[in-house]
Amino acid sequence: MAEKYAIKIVPISLIINGNVYRDGIDITPTEVYQLLETTKSVPTTSSPTPGDFIQVYRELSKSVNAIVCVTICSDISMMFNSAIEAKQMAAEELPRLVVNVVDSRTAGGAQGFVALAAARAAASGKNLAEVTRTAEMMIPRVNMIAVLDTLYYLARAGRIPRIAAWAGSMLKINPILTFSYEGIGLLERARTKPRAVNRLLEIMEEKTGGKPVHVNIMHANVIKEAEALRERIESRFKCVELYITDFAPTMGVQAGPGIIALAFYGEEDNDVG
Repeated sequence: MAEKYAIKIVPISLIINGNVYRDGIDITPTEVYQLLETTKSVPTTSSPTPGDFIQVYRELSKSVNAIVCVTICSDISMMFNSAIEAKQMAAEELPRLVVNVVDSRTAGGAQGFVALAAARAAASGKNLAEVTRTAEMMIPRVNMIAVLDTLYYLARAGRIPRIAAWAGSMLKINPILTFSYEGIGLLERARTKPRAVNRLLEIMEEKTGGKPVHVNIMHANVIKEAEALRERIESRFKCVELYITDFAPTMGVQAGPGIIALAFYGEEDNDVG
């Protein structure tokens, strides 16, 4: 999809066992999750710098005079701030280039749907203001909900107290997290993963109200679970588009392998294509 719509991705870096990998360039998601299960050190991530963004702006300025940059939620990443700083640098270095930076207020496949909406608007001939507005209007529509296999990795990364991880493991709790413009956090708890996945489908149905849906199933090294979920979604919903992708390892290193997540939004009457 990125190639089809000429979307340029600025990668986040992962630091595992002292080695630095650019997500999607130096390492695949599967390799990340395999390393995650064997490494004793706590992996970390590093957001792109303003220099990384200005480099992409320079490259794109050779063929375009305007850019819409859609970033991960500014509450969990410095990417938005780096993109803004690079925009200010570009104003001096590349005065003919206009850059609009949009905080998606989400991540993963939901961020992807915001970027796709903007890219499709651009491909249809919309101007910069219209493309930017299209991205901004998509933000409150998209949802991302995820089931964690375990609380262990969040605890190891220091995201929650270790005692909470211990209790969750003992009680076999599978937390359901939400990523949306309203906030990021714990949505519900389920005693088993199958029950948690059932709740994902119920939540998607509640939020889309029977409308045709755009869906991205994301998984962290559990492709068979993702394919089984796709079959259930295809039989239960009218899908405008449905993808299976890897759960972004830059988030997965914090939450661990085994994640199943849904990014989705429902069609509106004025949607085209």
